[in-house]
Amino acid sequence: MRLWLVAAPVTAFLLSFIVGRYPLGVDTVVRVLAAEWSLVTPDWPAAVRTVVVDVRMPRILAGMLVGGGLALSGACYQGVFRNPLVSPFTLGVSAGAGFGAALAILLFPAPGLVLTSAFLFGLLAVGLCFLLARGGGAAPLVLVLAGIVVGAFFTALLSLVKFLADPEAKLPLIEFWLLGSLANAGRSEVLMLLAVVVPCGGLLLAMRWRLNLLALGDDEARALGVDAGRFRFMVVGLATLIAAGTVSVAGIVGWVGLVVPHAARLLVGADYRRLLPASAAMGACYLLLIDDLARTLTAGEMPIGVLTALVGAPIFAVLLRRGRVAWS
Repeated sequence: MRLWLVAAPVTAFLLSFIVGRYPLGVDTVVRVLAAEWSLVTPDWPAAVRTVVVDVRMPRILAGMLVGGGLALSGACYQGVFRNPLVSPFTLGVSAGAGFGAALAILLFPAPGLVLTSAFLFGLLAVGLCFLLARGGGAAPLVLVLAGIVVGAFFTALLSLVKFLADPEAKLPLIEFWLLGSLANAGRSEVLMLLAVVVPCGGLLLAMRWRLNLLALGDDEARALGVDAGRFRFMVVGLATLIAAGTVSVAGIVGWVGLVVPHAARLLVGADYRRLLPASAAMGACYLLLIDDLARTLTAGEMPIGVLTALVGAPIFAVLLRRGRVAWS
């Protein structure tokens, strides 16, 4: 494993603590974190610990898990579908999660219920894609087309919920959630991400060498001992769990799962043994940078979904201009 895969996320993790309205130095952050493990004796105001441990740490951890999870999920989707234009949201998970969150905000606006509803409806959307694609043998093209249909259906349901929502109380909450934010990320959200992203991501990383075989085609993969259909279902299922978990916590954060794998492919090549770890590390750093910008650029807080699009679209355009991205 290359050193930068560890050094870059650790550096971004520490530097993100010093960004914000309450100025902090790196040495102070390190000492506060060390004090949590009883390695040093606290000699700073209680407000400093509150900012570092209770406010910024959950948000930073959530940002790393969301960014790394979306990038890892996107790289897996692109490998499974052998298509550089797919993302974790191709099978309608974002539309389903958006409808689930909007429905919960409209009917049961408790934070825990919103998160749970978004997660479950995101999984339901992908499940419907597989049901629709069964007649076509769950082939990649059929799945993508099913994703378009399911995504359109849940988008229509979302529009209906927004139409029914109170324009002064409920509708702004729905719109803000859909734009994406880590402002409400707390310990419960971090624990939820850890419970979903870490085990699913670990399994995907453990199986990453098989994605190289799948890239050769179904017949070649089967000749080398890999059941392409079953393996594709397993990878898409794990990647979807990650995508649904991240969307339920952060809202719809686009472009991360599309752009970051392309950038990682330029750096480390198309070998999935290197590509998946690189995508996860770069995704974590990228979304931390976006979130740092979101909470410092203006007096208010900009939605990270807006910034990922503003930053990601030009980056993707540059990658397209360079052309010849290595695809196996």
